[in-house]
Amino acid sequence: MYQSDITQFINQLKEKNPKLEGEQRQGRALLWDKQPIDLDERKSVQDSRVKQTSYVYYQNF
Repeated sequence: MYQSDITQFINQLKEKNPKLEGEQRQGRALLWDKQPIDLDERKSVQDSRVKQTSYVYYQNF
């Protein structure tokens, strides 16, 4: 069965370092996999924010 050079390289890399996939999954979980958003809490946070004026540099005292 044919395997490309890249596939062979990846297979060799995984054989040399069996923990590689686990470390990749941990890195992905750290940076990309996020908890689901609670929509009620998000709406509460958005509603509690002070509304910004249309022109922020002008302040009518």
